[in-house]
Amino acid sequence: MKTFALATALLLAGAAAPLPALAQQEAQKASPAAAKVAHERLYIGSAWYPEQWPESAWAEDLRLMQGHGANVVRIGEYAWSKMEPEEGKYDMDWLVRAVRMANKYGMKVVIGTPTDTPPAWMTQKYPDTLQIDGTGKQIGHGGRRQFSISSSRYRTFARDIVTRMAQALKDEPNVIGWQIGNEPTDESYDPEARAAWVAWLKQRYGTLDKLNAAWTTEYWSQTYTAWEQVPFNSDKANPGWMLELKRFITSQWRAFHRNQIDAVRAVVGDKQFITINFGGLGWANRFDRYEMNRDLDFASWDEYVGMGHVKPYRMGATHDLVRGWKRKNFWVMETQPGFVNWAPVSNMLYPGETRAVAWQAVGHGADAVLYWQWRNALNGQETMHGSIVGPDGKPLPVYPEIQQIGREMKAASPALAGTTPVSPVAILQDYPSRWAIDFQLHHKDYDQIETLLDYYQPLKDALGAVDVVEAAEAPLAGYKLVVAPSLNVITDATAKRLTDYVRGGGHLILGPRSGMKDEYNRLDTVRQPGPLAELLGGQVEQFYALDEPIEVGTGKATIWAEMLSTSAPDTQVLLRYGKANGWLDGKPAAISRKVGKGSITYVGALVDDGVMKGLIDTALADARVSREFAVPEDIELMTREGQGKRIVILVNHSRETREVALPAAMTDLLTGGKVSKVTLGSEGVAVLQR
Repeated sequence: MKTFALATALLLAGAAAPLPALAQQEAQKASPAAAKVAHERLYIGSAWYPEQWPESAWAEDLRLMQGHGANVVRIGEYAWSKMEPEEGKYDMDWLVRAVRMANKYGMKVVIGTPTDTPPAWMTQKYPDTLQIDGTGKQIGHGGRRQFSISSSRYRTFARDIVTRMAQALKDEPNVIGWQIGNEPTDESYDPEARAAWVAWLKQRYGTLDKLNAAWTTEYWSQTYTAWEQVPFNSDKANPGWMLELKRFITSQWRAFHRNQIDAVRAVVGDKQFITINFGGLGWANRFDRYEMNRDLDFASWDEYVGMGHVKPYRMGATHDLVRGWKRKNFWVMETQPGFVNWAPVSNMLYPGETRAVAWQAVGHGADAVLYWQWRNALNGQETMHGSIVGPDGKPLPVYPEIQQIGREMKAASPALAGTTPVSPVAILQDYPSRWAIDFQLHHKDYDQIETLLDYYQPLKDALGAVDVVEAAEAPLAGYKLVVAPSLNVITDATAKRLTDYVRGGGHLILGPRSGMKDEYNRLDTVRQPGPLAELLGGQVEQFYALDEPIEVGTGKATIWAEMLSTSAPDTQVLLRYGKANGWLDGKPAAISRKVGKGSITYVGALVDDGVMKGLIDTALADARVSREFAVPEDIELMTREGQGKRIVILVNHSRETREVALPAAMTDLLTGGKVSKVTLGSEGVAVLQR
């Protein structure tokens, strides 16, 4: 008790310092006119690598791009050794010629900065620019991302090459934007990064007493008496330390990108947009992607199916996640033209599936779809990856399908301009919570993405759009229903936001493991849901990792279940466990309390689809959320709204023909005319305006 009292007193004496200044100040943004360019129409294109081919081949490449309806290309992101073949010797002329030739064929250009692949002369002469991984091994030349994001020398080189590029291209009228780097992934544990880590901790905590109290370092005698004693590696260790390290890594990546963003802005001002293409199949959580997107004009991601075929709910939710990073429409900066080269089985998508993938992206808020890659390089790690034309420069069998997409996007673009998915329902996603659960999983099968999808699927079936937004920052007042599937970390500020939302008439659903930890990844001294327990009028008495299914309501729970209790007379039990593990038999599994016109509900188990559908149906009715019209199984319904327009996009994700009856006559934007029903063949698409 004395130890706990001391820790509490130290924290009450002064909260941790705010995050370093860089993380609080956003970079200059594009002007409204420049930002509007990215969303004023639908874009289709690909990543083009003119540096890999003789200039005599460029015109034919661009002619074939124009032939499939391309109106944008991405250039430059791997060409550092071409632009700076020797230290301090630059050649931007070829890049300018490529951009100008693209303009002749009606192509807008996004310039990728080449900092994902530093040249060999640099890594040989300056090994301090190389990354050191979490085991202490230095990464060598010849791949991607072998640099250290914390190296001041590397940041200087990056700023210099980006400045030179911006100076060469600032007046080219078809350059509409910049992509900083390419798929940020790996941090570095080099000496310079360690020094930055120590500086971060000093600014964040101020004193070692506060750090020790926050991380409960008396446990296993971890107490630190000097800043340099704090570990800096990728080991699994103290959860408070691990959470802080994730925040630090996020800050280092953001600073690395900010270095280039500021360099571009210093030359081009606000005339062009800036984005970053995030990889990791969207859900990767090596760093906080909300924080990483704050300096950008809009979010972009690289959408890949990989092995097998599209999983519609998962892919749709990923698009919604990306849209939520900035709460606005986004770009798909890379997607596969049929197949990849890195999956265990790199199969080809079905005929029509590439088209279905493109229109699903648009339905979820994408205003651009770019393919990776345009043409196969003759050698290199990704030479077996799918492309639109082959190494001979001639179209591959997928070309006509992409040609169809180009025609359709041109036809539908005027109607879709100015529209975005609009939803009355939001799902909260939170990187600290994801980290906290992953650090201490407790059940090998507890998959947070699948848990989110359990809630997402019935909401998506009922609605044309679902938002996935940041738990800590996203405005909630406009939503009738908010769902937090795994909000493990609830800070005081987040608790206040959610309480205000409920008291203001909102309906909140918390999933299992919610409110277990505070901002330092410590167990809250109030049982789950911690700071929301009083509002709920109930709490979690105990949690159980399940080694076998148990009964709940009319269905089953697996993997995780919590014993709930009520403490307020108006808190209702929605679900009870049936025959279970002896501890849970007959106990409450879900409870709910009305608060004025709002409500808060806690679901303490991972339940099956039938039970979940019942919970969501009840929640939608209580929140008075209107449903969209019903569609057959395997048909995905998506909606976009804006400027007085409402667009309905239907995609048939099955291999069988489906017929969809519409609630009213709509204009078919792809074929013309009014229709009251549509027939969708295998992987079929309809784009309709109400």
